[in-house]
Amino acid sequence: MRPAITRWAQRWSTRSITLRLLLAALLMVLLALPIAGWLLTHHYRTSAIHAFDERLETTLNVIIAGVTFDPIGQQISYDRSLGDPRFDQVYSGWYWQITDHDHLTTTSRSLWDQRLPVIDNKNVSARTMSGPRGQQLRIVERDIYLAPLETPLHVSVAARDDALREDIQQFQQALWLGLVGLGALLLGVLALQVRWGLAPLRRMNANLRDVEQGQAEQLDTRLPDELAMLAESMNAVLARDQRLIERSRHTAGNLAHALKTPLSVMRLLVKQLPDESRAHWEVELSRIDNAVRHHLARASAAGEGARFAPIAVQDTLAALIAGLTRLAQRRHISLQQNVDSRARVHMDGQDLQEIVGNLLDNALRWATAEVNISLQADGQRLLLRVSDDGPGMSAQECQAAVQRGKRLDEQRSGSGLGLAIVTDLVALYQGHMHLQRAQAGGLEVIVELPVVAG
Repeated sequence: MRPAITRWAQRWSTRSITLRLLLAALLMVLLALPIAGWLLTHHYRTSAIHAFDERLETTLNVIIAGVTFDPIGQQISYDRSLGDPRFDQVYSGWYWQITDHDHLTTTSRSLWDQRLPVIDNKNVSARTMSGPRGQQLRIVERDIYLAPLETPLHVSVAARDDALREDIQQFQQALWLGLVGLGALLLGVLALQVRWGLAPLRRMNANLRDVEQGQAEQLDTRLPDELAMLAESMNAVLARDQRLIERSRHTAGNLAHALKTPLSVMRLLVKQLPDESRAHWEVELSRIDNAVRHHLARASAAGEGARFAPIAVQDTLAALIAGLTRLAQRRHISLQQNVDSRARVHMDGQDLQEIVGNLLDNALRWATAEVNISLQADGQRLLLRVSDDGPGMSAQECQAAVQRGKRLDEQRSGSGLGLAIVTDLVALYQGHMHLQRAQAGGLEVIVELPVVAG
């Protein structure tokens, strides 16, 4: 039982605040209005029956005041008119009856040959009973003493309660229709209240999306007091994170730049060494230089594309592709490009240039006569394809190519860091990179980045 309760609590812990408030309001309406309706119906029914009984009791008192006893004829008589013709109409539903201890009865004409049941009761009592021809009657009765009789007389007045029951039913129908309308109105008003009350949260959520997409740097603090304090705290956290990121990037960049100068001096000094020891030193210095270049590029990478304002892909890469096109012409290589002029992405421009530049540089280094680049927006993904007509790679070589500092041909120039840097940048933007054989026989690199601006 406890695990089921725990699972239920966990499911509800993630429900929206709007849904919770609306369900709470619905529960309140479903509980409060039926209880209120039952209480009002009960009170009205009681009041209506009491008023009907009082009317019958008034008639009963009038009859009691007019009852006489004839000592000569030794019989009870009632000669007054009640002023209501229904007591004279046979089976009209309105009856009176006077009964003595010998069950000798004087009745209204309306009873004809029927009689009302007698229940001895010194005090006035009211009850519901079945009367002539199955009529449902409301009867008020009591015992009285009339001189010179020694035994009590039982006086009863009865009337059909059809009108009473119909009146109560009409009230109930009107009441429940009114309660249903009131419930719908309350739910509507509460829904509007919830929507109006949570509007600052929705505005804050939209503001957060603007910050994520780079369209705003901080949250708007023009909010209710409770949310304004939260927004200020979040702004402080965002500012602190941004400072830490910038400090880390600057520190790594400064460190990488600081190492480049001693490395250049050491390269000059190594040239003065004998040939047998120079090669070993050059290998180790090359490894250090490769690591410095990699970490310098890595430190300058911004990543987390959703935090940047949209940039135009074609404009950002125009200068880079133009420069590489001239380099390709000098090498007698045709560089074909297909860049979506409308594509806009949430990326740091330097990161985009780093990815495309490294892939094109690698393709130009290995290509024989042709290199192709395609940049297209597909929904929220940016699809980048770079292919060449070089020797290509096997599946094992494709896997090894993205390893940091791995070179598949030691006779070619370069550090082997290009694809490794691209791999890191693609991972930062939560993208994917895939290497396969191109149609021209060389290598094709496919990069998917979920950074396209809507």
